[in-house]
Amino acid sequence: MSVLWLNQRPTLWSRLASFVLRVAGWESLIAPPPGPKFVAAAAPHTSNLDFWPALLWRWGTRIPVHWVGKKELFRFPLGLFMRAVGGLPVNRQRAGGNFVDAVVALIHSQKEIVLVVAPEGTRKRGQYWKTGFYHMALEAGVPIGIVVLDWQHKRVGIIGYLTPTGDIDADFAVIREMLKDVRGRVPAFETPIVPRPKEAGKA
Repeated sequence: MSVLWLNQRPTLWSRLASFVLRVAGWESLIAPPPGPKFVAAAAPHTSNLDFWPALLWRWGTRIPVHWVGKKELFRFPLGLFMRAVGGLPVNRQRAGGNFVDAVVALIHSQKEIVLVVAPEGTRKRGQYWKTGFYHMALEAGVPIGIVVLDWQHKRVGIIGYLTPTGDIDADFAVIREMLKDVRGRVPAFETPIVPRPKEAGKA
């Protein structure tokens, strides 16, 4: 039986995607969501090959996954493809030049959205997670969903949720606990789950 998003029914395409994912040995996950809107932190992202189980999961579950980018990226004709794969343009000028505020306004404008961010910011090992996803969720008043790309256990999808409290260190400790047994395709490239230093700004 396929795992599906809220109120969705399977289609021929979603059944096919789920079948391919199962044949490849992957388990599809969606922990019961607390509501129709949240910011999703996807990790660990250590390989270009993460794209395929993630895409099959998106198609198979029919989850309304989106990502955001500068509006300049969505000009014709490239914009047609960007939107087709879940991209949403953000006009930061409307939010005084602040990207996080522009994304918050976008979240508020949607009835249903799962906004996916890869907080590691790179497929190689970094020093810390970028914290833009955290501030987006906190300021929009929505939960953070934890999306795993777990190559060790062949699991892809949402394992749980966190309501940001504003205590970023305490909240990151919760995220670390949720991801303690999750391994990326290249474990050596996993970035430590610690927030970007405050002096580095919101990013």
